[in-house]
Amino acid sequence: MTHRRIISLLPSATEIVCALGCGDRLVGRSHECDFPVEVTSLPVCTESKLLPDASSREIDNQINNLREASLSVYRLDTRLMQELKPSLIITQSQCDVCAPSEAEVARALGNWTGPTPQILSLTPHRLVDVWEDIRRVAALLEATEPGRDMLRGLKTRCVDVIEKACLLTRPAVACLEWLDPLMGAGNWVPELVELSGGTNLFGTAGQHTGRLRWEELRAANPDVIIALPCGFALQRTTAELRLLSEKDGWAELKAVRSGRVFACDGSAFFNRPGPRLVDSLEVLAQILHPAKFKFGREGTGWSRFTG
Repeated sequence: MTHRRIISLLPSATEIVCALGCGDRLVGRSHECDFPVEVTSLPVCTESKLLPDASSREIDNQINNLREASLSVYRLDTRLMQELKPSLIITQSQCDVCAPSEAEVARALGNWTGPTPQILSLTPHRLVDVWEDIRRVAALLEATEPGRDMLRGLKTRCVDVIEKACLLTRPAVACLEWLDPLMGAGNWVPELVELSGGTNLFGTAGQHTGRLRWEELRAANPDVIIALPCGFALQRTTAELRLLSEKDGWAELKAVRSGRVFACDGSAFFNRPGPRLVDSLEVLAQILHPAKFKFGREGTGWSRFTG
């Protein structure tokens, strides 16, 4: 079956579909799908239950309360979805906070009238899973050759970074996926840190990470601190880091004293397991080894935090 009408409820999947040259088949998106910019004109099929102006601590509390009540973080506009007549809906089963889950979408299709669309659920945990997701989407959209070309280009860029970074001194790096409460970054981020020439301190490749105590961060005393909160753009990340900098002992940290604390646009890069994870690798390489790597994006994708 050739899928000509696609709803993507996952920002990274939207980026994959567009990178394959199939963006014209998208008929609906999630409220978080914003890249490439042309997708923002598509009908929006989801809504977050979280208060948009809430603090990081309040967001964490809201999520925990919803989970305890066995409720989703999202609302699906099932009426709109049915009106759009998709043949394919793409979502995920990796994180119930990142996007509607496969189970939620399946429940939404319970009262569907007319042809029931296929659900494609992506579950990436490491870079190899992202490559496989690209291959799966390409095959399903009958775009196998563009998929091969995309993967070839992405992997070549990774190799270019790895070949240079493997010869360099490796700083100890703390990547923070949330700042209140503190959380280290897991899944593909530890892998990106190691490939870009760093030694990852918190989080395990391929696994979700848990909470991190401030005392643990102080004791580790990293050479580099990189904040990349899930769903936050660069400006919001910088604001959150200012709150963290008020913690007892902040000024004594090695990364702070050497001016190696950085804010990143996690929403655009590190949090989306799609083609721009390679951009994220390049961001990390330039942050960790600025004399060797000049990829740009400073001021838009990342910035040095000066307090």
